[in-house]
Amino acid sequence: MGAFVIERLLIKNHLSFAECDIAFEKGLVVFSGPSGAGKSVLMQGLLSLFGYGDVHADVIEAVVGEKLGLEAFGFEEEEPNIFKFLKAKNARYFINTQAVSKKGMVELSRTFVNYLSVKDNSEFENSRLLSLLDGVCARQEPDHYERVSKFETLFDEYKTFKEELKQIEAEEQKVEDLKEFARFEIAKINEVSPKIGEDEELLSFKKSLSKKEKIEAAMQKAGTIFDLESSVIEVLTLIETDSSFFDACMNELRLVFEKQNETLEALEEIDVESLLDRIEKIAQLKKRYGSIEEALVHKHKREEELARYENIAFEKSQLEKTVATYEREVTQKSLHISQTRQTYLPLLEARLNDYLSQLYMPSLNVRLEEGVMSELGCDALHVNLGKVDLKKISSGEYNRVRLAFLATQNEFLLSRGGVLILDEIDANLSGKESMSVANVLKTLSSKYQIFAISHQPQLSSVANQHFLVTKDALHVSHVVPLGDAERIVELARMVSGENVSDEAIVFAKSLLESANL
Repeated sequence: MGAFVIERLLIKNHLSFAECDIAFEKGLVVFSGPSGAGKSVLMQGLLSLFGYGDVHADVIEAVVGEKLGLEAFGFEEEEPNIFKFLKAKNARYFINTQAVSKKGMVELSRTFVNYLSVKDNSEFENSRLLSLLDGVCARQEPDHYERVSKFETLFDEYKTFKEELKQIEAEEQKVEDLKEFARFEIAKINEVSPKIGEDEELLSFKKSLSKKEKIEAAMQKAGTIFDLESSVIEVLTLIETDSSFFDACMNELRLVFEKQNETLEALEEIDVESLLDRIEKIAQLKKRYGSIEEALVHKHKREEELARYENIAFEKSQLEKTVATYEREVTQKSLHISQTRQTYLPLLEARLNDYLSQLYMPSLNVRLEEGVMSELGCDALHVNLGKVDLKKISSGEYNRVRLAFLATQNEFLLSRGGVLILDEIDANLSGKESMSVANVLKTLSSKYQIFAISHQPQLSSVANQHFLVTKDALHVSHVVPLGDAERIVELARMVSGENVSDEAIVFAKSLLESANL
């Protein structure tokens, strides 16, 4: 597998850029130009395509001329691979015409894109430092990553059980109140002992009671129809009409009257006050829980909780044993990981200091100390430049330290190559220091495609490609590749300012000649 290379970048309507279509080569690609021309804007557009930051363009497309192992992320590999962002009705990312979420794009791109901006200090967070050290360890002991991964899983399980124990201990302190409340709610529901559908049945009885007297009077009056039954049959016989239909109707009516009489007799035996009281109790339960079904579910839940409260001492004892077992295993495995890290810590320090020596910087001191136990283990990695904390060094020194870490990270964590995107990594440096940065990046560019913004002629002079970013009178940004003659003029401008001097031209030529040796 060769080095990852962005062969082409297309951007439309991205802030100050109306449109740019740029073809890239392998190696070190530098963008220079006056302040405010749009260099950082262009880099932000490239980064946003890979999910880093918000996209402000209508279209961004990158052609990637290398296999990336996309199958592992659920995408089909093509040649070349096309990464695309489109802002139509909805902003959408695509990989080879397959839609992908921004989060998915970030997860995929972080395997081959590394970014360092002037304002980014996150590379010195403990998690990233330990990740770098683990990369060094894994290079020497390939199963180290598997041990770290298994430890993360083990710690997550340990943390879950510990949280459960903590919750039980908190519950234990107020368990009597919880038990009393659970018993109270269970008793209140048991006092009513509702049955599903009972509320509708009670309301039906109440409705019938309200109409009882009217029904009795109406039935008494309507009952005279049965006295005329024989007369109707006699008429039907005389007119030679089959009376079976009438007999059936009268029998059906008789059944209805008999059933209603039974209901009326049952209503006579009902205690109206008890019925109304029962209806009120059912209504209160429904008001509290929503329905009889929900009240019974709540009762069951409270009964389960009560059983658990009664059993909490046993449950706590079992959890304490589980947590203690996990704690011993977590401690043992984190100690093993720490020992491996400590073994190869000098190798990490040596590689960092090798890069720092090339950058005319004093050596770093890297030490591993015991920290708070986490999914990373119990280690805390501390870095000092000599005896000085990194937070107290100058911006120029700070950037070179970051470059040393970046170079080391890419050596151990992105060993198959990738893209490095740098924003003014050589800011606030002298000519000698700037050239040291240029030489380190030039070495790295044999393996990585590097995109760098620079205001210094040293870095620009060693670039495989040099692009000039300018802004016209209408405040529209443009980017163009520079040939040798144009590069000399731009390098001279970077040396002497807008009024290019003859001395600056001579110096620019010498820089290019040295870079081509």
